[in-house]
Amino acid sequence: QVHLVESGGGSVQAGDSLRLSCAASGRTFSTYAMGWFRQTPGKEREFVAVITGGLSVTYYRDSVKGRFTISRDNAKNTVYLQMNSLKSEDTAVYVCAASRVFTALRNLRADYWGQGTQVTVSS
Repeated sequence: QVHLVESGGGSVQAGDSLRLSCAASGRTFSTYAMGWFRQTPGKEREFVAVITGGLSVTYYRDSVKGRFTISRDNAKNTVYLQMNSLKSEDTAVYVCAASRVFTALRNLRADYWGQGTQVTVSS
């Protein structure tokens, strides 16, 4: 059983930065792969980034590679998404998710989902 709570969203100008946080419950946190997804009304949910358990290997969608960084602090049961050089097309609700298998996150599947936090980027 894992409970996820996101925070850190807001409204910024293009080119600015934000850091999203996802606080997780459960003693098994370090064994879970963690991911970030984004959702815009009327469009399909998109994979953004994933970090594996164990060795903390990371993967990103092409459009955010070099701008976004996913990381985790297992001692704090927290996953982060550092977003730099934000663009208007990054505007979305960002959702945190957890999975025992990291490849599931790449396929937009997860064992647990957070409630989401809004990110709005103005040009």
